[in-house]
Parts: sequence; structure tokens; C-alpha cells
Amino acid sequence: MAEHRESINWKHADPLLVSGSVQVIKTILENGYEAFWVGGCVRDEYMGRNVSDIDITTSALPDVITSLFDRVIPTGIQHGTVTVLAEGQSYEVTTYRVERGSDDHRHPAEIVFVNEIEKDLRRRDFTMNAMALGLEGQWVDPFGGRDDIDKALIRCVGEAKVRFQEDALRMVRCIRFASVFGFMIAKDTWNGLLEVKKTLGWIAMERIRSELDKMMSGPDPLRGLSLIKESGLHLEMKVPFPYQDQEQDVSFIRAIQGVSADQPDIRWALLLMGCKISAAESSDLLRKWTFSNRRRELILGLVKFQEAWDYSLREAQPDADRVLWIQLVLQMGVPAAEAWLQLQEGIRSTGGTALVQIEDARVWLKGMQVKSLKELALTGDELLTSVNRRGGPWMKGLLSHLLFQTAAGYMQNDETVLIEEAKRVIQDEGI
Repeated sequence: MAEHRESINWKHADPLLVSGSVQVIKTILENGYEAFWVGGCVRDEYMGRNVSDIDITTSALPDVITSLFDRVIPTGIQHGTVTVLAEGQSYEVTTYRVERGSDDHRHPAEIVFVNEIEKDLRRRDFTMNAMALGLEGQWVDPFGGRDDIDKALIRCVGEAKVRFQEDALRMVRCIRFASVFGFMIAKDTWNGLLEVKKTLGWIAMERIRSELDKMMSGPDPLRGLSLIKESGLHLEMKVPFPYQDQEQDVSFIRAIQGVSADQPDIRWALLLMGCKISAAESSDLLRKWTFSNRRRELILGLVKFQEAWDYSLREAQPDADRVLWIQLVLQMGVPAAEAWLQLQEGIRSTGGTALVQIEDARVWLKGMQVKSLKELALTGDELLTSVNRRGGPWMKGLLSHLLFQTAAGYMQNDETVLIEEAKRVIQDEGI
């Protein structure tokens, strides 16, 4: 039964988002059906968290919803979900349903539409997500979701083992929620997770990585990583993650917490470094974990940057760090260099020792006359014309020499100066 209170006043959602959802619910109600806000939006509003999207559940069948609105996208109509477009916003509207069985620990074997909201809420993962809220502020919370939120507790709806067997991804979501919200996991929920954790191997890495991304973008990723290791879930993934205490470099792992939450890729790079995973191994893992090419390039660039710095045997010379820094900036690129400095700041802010004086490195970066070949005042064609030679492998090495000499401030970025240096190198080294 719904519990009534005063009319709802959303405080943590965009007014336009709320307004459109109100119109959708009113239209459904006016046509004789039930409709409620449901799931994550209700949870986040109750917790005082930002609400980014709003979902609606209803007793109306999908074809009825389609007939009631002008603009409808059949997003998952076979599962009872359509997307309604209203007032410039989009809303997933799903018919009350129950799910029966699962052959792949991800999708239900059968979906049956029902006309009672309590039955619909019973199929959901956690009590905090099994709550609905009506237009007049009436709560439908049959499993004590608000009480569990007040206790900072994550608890499965019904028997945990059954919920996790229905959808094994829920185990990773459980840990992600615990990490992001700072909640404890109820004992029966944790025990259920441990009992069926091997079913995680059925889940595509893309889905797991998406959940881990949200965890790594949260306020306490280290807690999430600790729970994953404690549960053993990292060993049950299709692509196991080599996360073992005895092999970790704790300064990198600890530094994850020192990097801003809006820089998850730097956090991922620190995790790889902390687990002592080489650049070559990292490249393979990132591909198998389905990171986009852009993100893989950034994360891998940081790992390579770190490896290159570690590998370089620096002489005890005042200018050695500056020279190495400039070489790596030219080799890896400015974005990777700037991200690596943020990574070093994370290490320093958590009690570790940065490999470079960060403030000095920023000064060196700013002082570089050129940071790439396209900024050099001499093109390849101009070089060939000036020395009256045909192109060949020699040209790449010579341009790299000119680029470094200019970037390091040993010569001006001037065409005449660069041509003179090129002729000198050709003559002295017999190129």
C-alpha cells in the first residue's frame, strides 16, 4: 500500500526534468492507470544527491503508453520499456513486471506484466532502489529502503543469492554503491555475494568496466577496490584483474585517493602502476576491458611516461631532470605530460615522493619554445630545399634533434638558425 504525505517538491533535480515527468505521470493517471517515479531518482532525491535522470513505472502496457504520447521511442518495448519525450526531456516508462528465471545470469528468461507495483518492486536489486513515489507524495516502500538508507546499509530485496543469480552484475553494483555512498553491505547480502560470485564470469567486461568506472569516479575508490579484492570478484571476471597486496606499490595505490574524482583515467593509470603492470600488459588489459581508444591512449600514455622516467639513468647534474622532462614531453605529448603531473601531485598529497619537482616541471613546460614538430619554424620540405638533398631516414632524426635543441632553449626557433644547425650536423656527423 502507498504511504501518503504532502505533495512532493523535488529539491535535487532540474526543474525542467521534473516538469516533464509530472506531465507524463498526469497523462497516464488521467487515463485511468497508475504511475510513479521509481528507482534511482527516488533514492537520490531522498539522499539529497543530484538527480540526473527520472524513470517512471506504470500499470499501463507499452502499447497504451505509445498511444498516449506523440513522441515515443520503443527503447526496450519487449521488456516493457519505452522512452517518452516530453518538454525537451526523455523519460524511460516501464510497465509493472515480474521476471522469471535466467539462463545467462544477466537477462530474465521470462517477463510477465502485472498490475501491482509491489510485485514490480520485488524484482529489483536493492531495497534503496525498490522505492516509488507518487505525484501527491505517496511513498511505496515495501522493503524498507528508506530505513536502510538511514542506516547507510545496502541490502538486497529478498534473498541475496537469488537476486545476484538473476543478474550477476549486481554484485559489482553492490560494491560500487558501497564505495560511492559510503554504505556498509548487509551481512546476508555479502554472504549471498560470496556464495555465487563465480557467476560474474558470465558478464561482459564492458558492463563490468562501466560499473568500475563509476566507482573510480567516486569519493572513495580505495574502499571499492578493497571490497573487490576481499570478495574475490576480481578473479572471477572474464578478464581477471591482477590485484594482489604482496605485489602492490602502495604509493601509487594510495595516490588514487589524492587525484580528483573528475580524473578517473589518471586513477586507472595509478592502479595499473600500483599493481606493477607494464605498459605492454596494460595495453592488452585496457583493450580487453573495452576502454575507448581515446581513454586507452591517455591511460597508457601515463604508464609509458612513468616507465620512461623510471628507466632513464639520470646523472647527478643540475639540468638532468629538465632535459629528461623535455624529452618525454616531446615524445609523449603535452596532454600526457600534464596528466602525469596531476598523477605526481596525487602521490605527493598522500605522503609519497613525487619523481620530479612538480612546480619546476610546470615552469619547464611553460618555457618550452616548441612542443611539437608542427611548431618548429622549419618544415621538412624547407629542410630538404635548404640542404639540397633527397628525403630519407636521416631526415626524421635530424628534425628530432632540431626540435629538442629548440625546446630545451639551446637555440632559437628561427628558420635561419635551424638551417645552420642542420648543415652543421650533416657535416660533422656525415649524414
